[in-house]
Amino acid sequence: MVEPEKALKGRPVALPTPNTHFVLGTPLQGPFPDHLETAVVGMGCYWGAERTFWQTPGVYTTAVGYAGGFTPNPTYNEVCSAKTGHTEAVLVVFDPEQVSYEEILKTFWESHDPTQGMRQGNDTGTQYRSAIYTTTPEQAEVAAATKTAFEERLKGAGYGAITTEIAPLDTFYYESDDIHQQYLAKVPNGYCGLGGTGVSCPVGLSA
Repeated sequence: MVEPEKALKGRPVALPTPNTHFVLGTPLQGPFPDHLETAVVGMGCYWGAERTFWQTPGVYTTAVGYAGGFTPNPTYNEVCSAKTGHTEAVLVVFDPEQVSYEEILKTFWESHDPTQGMRQGNDTGTQYRSAIYTTTPEQAEVAAATKTAFEERLKGAGYGAITTEIAPLDTFYYESDDIHQQYLAKVPNGYCGLGGTGVSCPVGLSA
């Protein structure tokens, strides 16, 4: 991980971002309706991760961007340089009456391998680390509880310890290049390196 004082300077003003979700037709940026909640996660290359969530019932909108680092308003190339500290992240805005945060995290845990450290599959670098950035104390509690539960299942299946970073969200920086937002809807045969472990996370299900 780059040291904060050695990170790229970035820029004080946000870069222009597309306004509308290419698939769902909903706004990419808030303010969102009051009854909705926001989750921010990183699980490797954000193209496949975003598609997983926009296909999830109860999700209002999704967007790709960056979080967890030091450089304000970074570009894609800056993040790929490993000099920003950010990971590729997905913003998920959802209706908790239709899908709970716990169920969002069930999808998160099961859709990638959270034991790989600074990589996901063949994608290697700090920008591909697994992460959960929480927006409320309640989310932090759920994130910790689901990590503990899933780690036990993973160890039983022969995997190592979970390396997922769990921290309060500072800022989610939107990716400004239109092609990256909902990329796999615009480029259906595009690259998707997302792959789970095949282990079920024991959360978000009725008893």
